Amino acid sequence: MSDFSNKTVWITGASSGIGEALAYAFASVGAGLILSARTEAALQQVAKNCLEKGASSAKVLVLDVADNAALAALAANFDASVGQVDVLVNNSGISQRSTVSDTNMEVYRRMMEVNFFGTVALTKMVLPGMLKKGSGQLIAISSVAGKIGTPMRSGYCASKHALHGFFDSLRAEVEAKGVNVLVVCPGYINTSISKNALDASGVPTGKMDANQAKGMAPALLAKKILHAMQMRKDEIYIGGKEIMGIYIKRFFPALLKPMLRKMGNPK
Repeated sequence: MSDFSNKTVWITGASSGIGEALAYAFASVGAGLILSARTEAALQQVAKNCLEKGASSAKVLVLDVADNAALAALAANFDASVGQVDVLVNNSGISQRSTVSDTNMEVYRRMMEVNFFGTVALTKMVLPGMLKKGSGQLIAISSVAGKIGTPMRSGYCASKHALHGFFDSLRAEVEAKGVNVLVVCPGYINTSISKNALDASGVPTGKMDANQAKGMAPALLAKKILHAMQMRKDEIYIGGKEIMGIYIKRFFPALLKPMLRKMGNPK
């Protein structure tokens, strides 16, 4: 799978941010693309750009990964609608900015539907074909928040932690059958995820986090993800100094606690 030319790569959340950057990275090495998100106009533009960048094909598949009825319909007609997939990049996601005490339960359900259950559903759709073929790559875009629980992001962190448990189990089941599972944990990436993050009532905040604004360019992240896929990595951490939090938690957990408390109580 080190050569992605003419491989079929399905990317969710492909209309902007990390997903869009990944689409262009795969296009530049000649992959065939299936691009999914909720907004058709944006997807059509990304598809046009991908063809100009060298993609062997670029198909738009409008999809809301939180729409269970739509997912069931897609699964029932999968071969005709999608067909064989060589690489699935589960990138759709939504974040949160609110305390546990204030957050409505519907916000937590939304986090899990988008970030976890939708990912599981799509993974189960492509998995039989990969197992039958004896090859394939499953990519889950998690986060540093998938390894560390941080203030104001309880639902987001919980949904990303769930991804790790699911894909670690899946890897143990399918790795010997030729299917590679990669979990990507980005730190701060310069996307609109903080603007789209839900507040306590489920409304997007519309605010750009300062750390997000100074984060890594999505194109650089995409390049690093493709390299990790070529190396058949299991899990990678990409970002700036925030990545150190993962190692501090693992080896010096007592040092991390006051850092997290400070995040929750800024001066």
